[in-house]
Amino acid sequence: MKLLHTSDWHLGKRLEDFSRIEEQQQVLQEICDIAELEQVDAILVAGDLYDTFNPPTEAVELFYKTLKRLTRNGKRPVIAIAGNHDSPDRIEAPDPLARECGIIFAGYPNSVVPAFELESGLKVLHSEEGFLELQIPGMEVPLRLLLTPYANEFRLKTYLGKEDSEEELRTVLEEKWKELATAYCDEKGVNVLLTHLFVIKKGGEIPEEPADEKPILHVGGAQMIYSANIPTQVQYTAVGHLHRMHKVDSVPCPVYYSGSPLSYSFAEANQKKYVLMIDAQPGKKAHVRDLELTKGKKLLRKRAEGIEEALQWLADNPDCLCELTMVTETYLTAHERKQLACAHEGIVTIIPEVKNAVGVSSDSRKSIDLSKSMEELFADYFRHTKGQAPNTDVMALFTELLAENETTD
Repeated sequence: MKLLHTSDWHLGKRLEDFSRIEEQQQVLQEICDIAELEQVDAILVAGDLYDTFNPPTEAVELFYKTLKRLTRNGKRPVIAIAGNHDSPDRIEAPDPLARECGIIFAGYPNSVVPAFELESGLKVLHSEEGFLELQIPGMEVPLRLLLTPYANEFRLKTYLGKEDSEEELRTVLEEKWKELATAYCDEKGVNVLLTHLFVIKKGGEIPEEPADEKPILHVGGAQMIYSANIPTQVQYTAVGHLHRMHKVDSVPCPVYYSGSPLSYSFAEANQKKYVLMIDAQPGKKAHVRDLELTKGKKLLRKRAEGIEEALQWLADNPDCLCELTMVTETYLTAHERKQLACAHEGIVTIIPEVKNAVGVSSDSRKSIDLSKSMEELFADYFRHTKGQAPNTDVMALFTELLAENETTD
């Protein structure tokens, strides 16, 4: 059985004033083409389908058209779950019609997919809260899916009937997954976990959440889940949330974030983007291949020493979106800004780095470094006003508020 794992489409997302919808159309068409070329049997979309709870109409239209193309008229199931950017109710709203096309949505960790069968041969063999078993056309063995869309810790425990439990969330999830896997995931089918949570290897390096991303690891969010919490019966774990393709672990099975199909912030500048191809057989660990995506504009950062260097670099990199840091002796003039704007249509941000700002004291210039991130500037301000660095909870709250503001905008 061949599966395609993708996630974090963030349809409708903008980069400052720049719409990304045309790039999203291009890269989603590329994913459709890959699915055809590879003769994929099922598609797994691991959350953050949209960028906001209320996406623009053009993003919704692109989403449904893409899923319909991927299903090949109901011959190939597409299973999509909600991420922390998605409204679970919005994701599940079209479910009755979507099922007729072979598209299956799960908005909540306790969602139950109704039984159905299509003329193509696609059929739900079994379904209960957090679990789905499918018969796929042309396949002799079924596909079993443990489904855990995003929810914060309190809601996850509530959905799992453990709202009063003092156990850690990861323990509660491990028990639920193990219960489902023991009941349904034997070696006569392909067993997959599909989730949108922060999954890491215990004791391993903790990857950073994407810049400008609504974080999962915040006050009131959900705690980290360990790969060791995944049942041994599972042959592949498809995770969403991180925007860089990332292998978490190979034990008890390959555990991967597929990453986003486009770079969505300059923290992702020069990142390569992928979809993951999973070849799975009953009773064996899955084999994973990454296929690079080529569509969409590159996000590039450039630090230029003067206007001439900047103009030359812009001419050499016409088809990109860029963050330009201008190192100059004085502030940029209106004429210089006009030169830059006329030279390139993709300048998202110009960051001034002034060596000799007229009328500004050297102490003031040192106190504000505009090349720093918002989090770093906030920490500097907090330190200046409070006389001490902000603690982890304060920084987490600021990051959450920053992400919420970006989402609202």
